[in-house]
Amino acid sequence: MITDTHSHLFWKSFDADRAAVLSRAREAGVQRMIVVGTDLHTSVAASELCAEDPDLFATAGVHPHDAGNASPEILEEIEALCRRETCVAVGETGLDYFKEYSPREDQLRAFRWHLELARQLAKPVIVHSREAHRDTAELLAEAPGVTGVMHCYTMGPAQLAPYLEMDLYISFSGVVTYPRNDTNREAARAVPADRLLVETDCPFLAPHRRRGERNEPALVADVLECVATVRGERPDELARATSRNAARLFGLPPVP
Repeated sequence: MITDTHSHLFWKSFDADRAAVLSRAREAGVQRMIVVGTDLHTSVAASELCAEDPDLFATAGVHPHDAGNASPEILEEIEALCRRETCVAVGETGLDYFKEYSPREDQLRAFRWHLELARQLAKPVIVHSREAHRDTAELLAEAPGVTGVMHCYTMGPAQLAPYLEMDLYISFSGVVTYPRNDTNREAARAVPADRLLVETDCPFLAPHRRRGERNEPALVADVLECVATVRGERPDELARATSRNAARLFGLPPVP
């Protein structure tokens, strides 16, 4: 069993062949997929899509790119989605100072709101952080007891300490397969076995052999194989370990 812990399967690029995408995922051993909302519209779409398939699990949140549009009314509806038993996590939320589509003050405000909601609901938070390591770590430190995942971790081992000290999980994407990304592979080697996850972030960030193409859950097997190689582990054993980690974090049924 492989678990893709971060996908956007509601994306319009999957509309024409979503059933085939899911079939290919299962053929590749990907039996569970977390479908992550990034604004109100996509959070509703994730919830509706997951209601049709017992192997898909929805989240709800506002991505930092959309934080500037996170009105009180929108956040109220996001909260209602997060309160559903079928919602397994709060987010995607966090900080993005690379593209900075939303003002930093709006990103910080929205991130704090998500962290407080995660604390109230005792659900994990899915954290996006790009070029914002210091502020991300500081805000997470302000929310003791909140668990979650640093999704699509692209940094190196030097930045891991604060997240591991806060018992967060670390998830690696297709970025770890890129030839020049030795630093990220060093981080994948350094993460403790019980805090490691894999993901696609599809339809984005396809692994190296398919770089530039649409990404899909089946290709998380490439991420798993790369991480297993750098850690000196067997891919099938790492698949089970990361799936058990995902089940523990997101409250999924136990891995057989």
